[in-house]
Amino acid sequence: MRLRGNQLKAIADERGVSVEDLAQAVERTGLGGARAQKAVRNWMSGRDHPRCKASDIRRLASALGVAPKDIARFTSEVRMHRGSTRKARLVADLIRGRSLKEANELLMFSPKRAATNIRKCLLAAMDEALQADADDDRLFVAESRVDEGPQIKRFRPKDRGRAHPIIKQTSHITIALEERA
Repeated sequence: MRLRGNQLKAIADERGVSVEDLAQAVERTGLGGARAQKAVRNWMSGRDHPRCKASDIRRLASALGVAPKDIARFTSEVRMHRGSTRKARLVADLIRGRSLKEANELLMFSPKRAATNIRKCLLAAMDEALQADADDDRLFVAESRVDEGPQIKRFRPKDRGRAHPIIKQTSHITIALEERA
């Protein structure tokens, strides 16, 4: 679960809740006083430093009088997918912006190898959203990103004592769901 800073700022302005009130709501060990205020300002401007935990999102939502699903983005990540980034991006681009059900159906019947891990990531994000009482009919894929992972290096023996490298690509898949307004 990640915080949507623009949504947090808009709701806080609409309800007239100050940064100090929100900072008091999220005070915890290691985050109190001026550090909590600075953290809330960072979160409102879109920076995730210090990292906003799920418990912080719940406290902010209760201080604003809204549900956590209104200020949160539900993310999931599959790391070290054994496939190239370029091939996985083809599938990730296919589902970006689509509704949850439509994206799930596309991935279920896609012949691409990366579709299985992207679907696992999508279902994990959906479970996180449903735990926060989000309406699954209004969920859509807000972000689908594939980043490069480390390369696994192997060598193939060749003639006259030579060796040719074999580079095996990995990638990191990130899927984020939001609820339509």
